[in-house]
Amino acid sequence: MKLYQIRQKFSGEEITNIKKSVREELQNSESIKQLEKGSKVAVTAGSRGIENIVKILRETITYLKEKELKPFIIPAMGSHGGATKEGQLEVLQHIGITEESVGAPIYSSMDVMKLGTTGDGLPVYIDKYAAQADGIIVVNRIKVHTAFKGKVESGLSKMITIGLGKQKGASFVHSQGADKMEHNILQVSNYALKHSKICIGLAIVENGYEQTSIIKGVDPENWHEEETKLLKKSKELMPALPIEDIDLLIVEEMGKCYSGTGMDPNIIGRWRIEGVPEPKVPNIKKIAVLDLAEKSHGNAQGIGLADFTTEKLVKKIDRKSTYMNAVTSTYLQRAMIPLTYEGEQETIESALKSLGPGIEINKVSLIQIANTLDLTNIFVSQVVIDKLNNKNADYEIVKEIELDYVNNELKYRLSNANIINH
Repeated sequence: MKLYQIRQKFSGEEITNIKKSVREELQNSESIKQLEKGSKVAVTAGSRGIENIVKILRETITYLKEKELKPFIIPAMGSHGGATKEGQLEVLQHIGITEESVGAPIYSSMDVMKLGTTGDGLPVYIDKYAAQADGIIVVNRIKVHTAFKGKVESGLSKMITIGLGKQKGASFVHSQGADKMEHNILQVSNYALKHSKICIGLAIVENGYEQTSIIKGVDPENWHEEETKLLKKSKELMPALPIEDIDLLIVEEMGKCYSGTGMDPNIIGRWRIEGVPEPKVPNIKKIAVLDLAEKSHGNAQGIGLADFTTEKLVKKIDRKSTYMNAVTSTYLQRAMIPLTYEGEQETIESALKSLGPGIEINKVSLIQIANTLDLTNIFVSQVVIDKLNNKNADYEIVKEIELDYVNNELKYRLSNANIINH
């Protein structure tokens, strides 16, 4: 089967001077200016693979030190890392966040303090080290969530509610289901903003090429309003698969470093949440995922979104970490293992056969992606090319290959050195 490597073209400017952008936003914070010398400041770090996150955290730490403050990093990732302090440190290490790389100590704990209770009766928890600090800076990327839609989704408010709330806080917020998530996050984060030492949020928005497009300081006084605006901008810049109707999607690698659900449901059009209807687009008949990223640290949350997978991936699964994530979120189906085959060739060929006995290979709309975060360079079949030409899509063909295998493994992967990425 002939495939084409194409480069999709997305919109969005890139920030070229990260240090300057971070410094300018922090300088505008009146709350930081009011901190006395020697004050302890907690800076959050999440579990996602965010472009330039180490630079952003390091410059934040540097700025605070220049102001004679005492900054430190705290993992803010709910139940990730198996809901252990050691596991959360390892998650940070896998994405390059260490005491050496950011220039500050990292205090990891699953212990929380209760700030109070919302008007709806939800308890509000916060990491114990953050609770003891004189100031808190919340750093996170703003983007669409993988389980619900709302004014705020994945971003600053979610990091307060679920990240800083650790496993205990995350469990309470998730327990009422996806349809209550937006409401609960707004309520809990609003309470925390009023009853904790949060000084500023440092919001990050990425363009369609995963590049840092916006770094914006958000004050507690207009927190949700600013985050709503940034979420809208993030949606405008969000990449997508080139067509809506796809017979087979091959995902080379999944993992928490690419999406909280391993494969972004917004990209693949699958939610797998009880009581929540599936999106109408994109409509993907079959999904085969081939491997689990090392940076996911064994957490295969989202494997249940696929139809086919490999023994190689399944052997890498840390069941404790994956199941803890699934139980905390309550979205159990997302952790269920799909049909599993010995190698990639058998997996992909079985997926193609499952399209039906009358399927003609040259009429299959097939797309192969590295992961759901990187959609710039992808492999597509001739059927996809024809559809793109019919709608005058903005793309370029980089090279032509064959869907081929060596020792039951794909011969051509988007991460290989012989694939052009420019």
